[in-house]
Amino acid sequence: MSQHTFAALGLHADIVGALAEQGIESPFQIQTRAIPAALSGADILAKAPTGSGKTLAFAVPIVQHVTRDGARPAALILVPTRELCVQVAEVLERLAAVRGLSVAAVYGGVPLRAQADRARTAHILVATPGRLQDLIDRRLVSLDAVTILVLDEADRMLDMGFKPQVDKIVRRIRDDRQTMFFSATLDGAVGELAQAYTTAPVRIEAELPSEHSTGEIDHQFLAVTAENKVDKLVELLNAERGLALVFVRTKRGADRLAQRLARHDVRAVAMHGDKTQAAREKALAHFESGKVTTLIATDVAARGLDLSDITHVINFDPPEDEKAYTHRVGRTGRAGRSGTGVTLVLPDQQSEVSRVARLNGQTEKWEETGMKSAAPKLVYSSKRRNSKWGPSRPRRKI
Repeated sequence: MSQHTFAALGLHADIVGALAEQGIESPFQIQTRAIPAALSGADILAKAPTGSGKTLAFAVPIVQHVTRDGARPAALILVPTRELCVQVAEVLERLAAVRGLSVAAVYGGVPLRAQADRARTAHILVATPGRLQDLIDRRLVSLDAVTILVLDEADRMLDMGFKPQVDKIVRRIRDDRQTMFFSATLDGAVGELAQAYTTAPVRIEAELPSEHSTGEIDHQFLAVTAENKVDKLVELLNAERGLALVFVRTKRGADRLAQRLARHDVRAVAMHGDKTQAAREKALAHFESGKVTTLIATDVAARGLDLSDITHVINFDPPEDEKAYTHRVGRTGRAGRSGTGVTLVLPDQQSEVSRVARLNGQTEKWEETGMKSAAPKLVYSSKRRNSKWGPSRPRRKI
């Protein structure tokens, strides 16, 4: 039997049928590698980017392993954001229904008691760390029966400061559990966390499927002033384009920018952590449908956002570092399509943004702007030379 079918991976016929009804016939690379290992009960350590098909890579084995009459919840998936929590729960629900299994999503911004009631009786739990820890502390949910643990987008959970909650949650789950760890990177602290949470894991590194491959992205850096910054953004948004995702630094800044754009007859919606869950879902739905073509978001709110129709990412406020730049601009150029990433740069931001551009391989693009560049940082020795504190083999710190 061809390895390019879900049946060949050892899945039950009803699950294969449920996938086929959704038009999912052939597994992606990450699914081909992860599903057989997960079905065997092995721990999984996977480096997998957003859009690689990783959700089905852990959802399918969970649905096959969990039994309808067993203790609940039997499986827990931890995710960094509300939006991703809802998305993963929806994928699981479509599969779990054919097995008579229930799924509950646990995240902030909605009534706690009703959510706790659903979580307590669900076979499969998808949760953000903060809200789940709240339910545990209130003794509204127990993890005693959990035998399968998934950490999805673990690198983002660390970036968002969830490690203390994740550690406390994991300590409440039995040691002989199966753990599946998915992250866009396995370097540094993420790699250390992965090793701490898994036992003799099967290591997998997956690429984006060809239909989700990254297209060419045009990186642009535009010099602006405090006086003309909004005008320049309006000019960009009024140009012919598809969906535009505009990044700002703060929640308050997102709301304020949406109001300022409205005064220029540009309709935009803001999405951030202070919005209710209903408001966030409504904003995202309007953006996805094209009813509103400009979404203003903070870094946290946009995590997990995976839309192939975003043609422009505009950094109204520059990203903090090169990692944030990659995450932001990577929201465009999806599904093999071209995209444009624009960063607006105030005079006092030129030095730092030039460093971000260099670390992301955009030195030539930056130099074309004529804006000033940051001087390379030097690492100095702590040893004296000729009675002076001086550099020992100066080198660039990158």
